Amino acid sequence: MLSSENLACMRGERLVFSAISFAVKAGEVLLVTGANGSGKTSLLRIICGLLEAAEGEVRWNGSSARALGDGYRAELAYLGHQNGLKDDLSGAENLQIWAGVSGIAIDCDAARSALGRLGLHGREDLPVRWLSQGQKRRAAIARLLVAKRALWVLDEPFAALDRTSTAAVEALLQEHLAHGGMAVLTTHQEFGGVAAPVRRLDLDR
Repeated sequence: MLSSENLACMRGERLVFSAISFAVKAGEVLLVTGANGSGKTSLLRIICGLLEAAEGEVRWNGSSARALGDGYRAELAYLGHQNGLKDDLSGAENLQIWAGVSGIAIDCDAARSALGRLGLHGREDLPVRWLSQGQKRRAAIARLLVAKRALWVLDEPFAALDRTSTAAVEALLQEHLAHGGMAVLTTHQEFGGVAAPVRRLDLDR
């Protein structure tokens, strides 16, 4: 279980949010909502340990995520606003390099298979610069398939995706949840394509 107690975030001298507590269990989604500037991305970065909370604590199965360190980070996969792809490399090469840096061993066939599941069959070996924005987003999302992590933290995962691609990503999320995974995500789009418990956290409250 992922949970937090009384999280607060400061940006410079400004309090972005405070007293944020939540709990999300296996098979559940935590949907974080709020206006621009309400701290959605900051909250996700705090959950991932990329940003320090001004107050409060993130917990994983009852233990401090900070104290668990690498043990906690090995359980999560983070997809941020930026796709983090090298334009000169192909989608398959990008995925293999990312996997290697993350300590995940995959071969070219596994990388191509993951990209194919995201509708990129036939484009796996193209330099990323030739892909559309939606295709680049799907190439980044393919990391989730090879990471095999219990917790997915997704910042606007449906950005630049058309309806067909959005449905494909929702299907992957549904599969992840059905196998006992969990997810924390933000999105400006309507979210209702997953048949699983969805907890909502509104930072505008």
